[in-house]
Amino acid sequence: MRLEIPEGLRWTERYPAGRAWLATLPDRLADCAARWELRVGPPFAYAFASLAMPVELPDGTPAVLKLQYPDDDSAHEATALAHWAGRGAIRLLAHDAERRALLVERCVPGTPLHGLPPEEALDVAVGLLPRVWVPAGPPFTPLAEEAAGWAERLPAKWERLNRPFERRLLDAALGLLAELVPSQGVQVLVNQDLHAGNVLAATREPWLVIDPKPLVGEREFGAVPLVRGPELGHSAAAVRHRLDRLSAELGLDRERVRGWAVVHTLAWSIGEDEVFPHQVETVRRLLDRA
Repeated sequence: MRLEIPEGLRWTERYPAGRAWLATLPDRLADCAARWELRVGPPFAYAFASLAMPVELPDGTPAVLKLQYPDDDSAHEATALAHWAGRGAIRLLAHDAERRALLVERCVPGTPLHGLPPEEALDVAVGLLPRVWVPAGPPFTPLAEEAAGWAERLPAKWERLNRPFERRLLDAALGLLAELVPSQGVQVLVNQDLHAGNVLAATREPWLVIDPKPLVGEREFGAVPLVRGPELGHSAAAVRHRLDRLSAELGLDRERVRGWAVVHTLAWSIGEDEVFPHQVETVRRLLDRA
């Protein structure tokens, strides 16, 4: 099948594994379209970590087909969606583990949560987050295990990329990891990527979570993506306000939310060959003025 790769996925062309994945996509798409008898539309332009496109089932039901990039973060996306069973999140309609293909419910109209004024968006988040913080265990990766990987990789990446930010940020994150990991509270299903762009307006429920990157950890970690994400405002005041409001209204320990936000933001601010300055700046704001 002829396939146009969205600009958001062009980063994969820089890596041998990414180029190999891109080469498989036409055949994988054709196989999935035939298996599930899909009518396939053009890919969504915003795709970054998977190829996603609108499809219709044989009976005309709208859905989304996702062909995942084979990274570890999304390995249990289908399992998380099945675990939630449509409660606060999109429904999983079918899954082909071999092809890393998911057929999921399509949100209509699909407007992202950050389309609302920030205070209204936070109202939605306060109601939605407790619904997806459900008890869970294997096969989901424990937050403690994921955090051990951050502690190991962060110093090495920092050195390899010529110390792209001040040492105090790295030291603060490593110190917080040592404190937070062994003292966690009740373990629930949390989502590393539950920011305001991954909650969409729908018809079955007013708002549904999409694209989970699941872990099992304490609730305080579950608020972090909304605190650190720039979608509802990137200023120091906006970050601090989200931290204050989500912590207070969800009954969370504010200092633990802040600590996890420092750790996670720094871990996601530095890739294999690049640094994301706006995330580094968020770490500074959380440490200095939060």
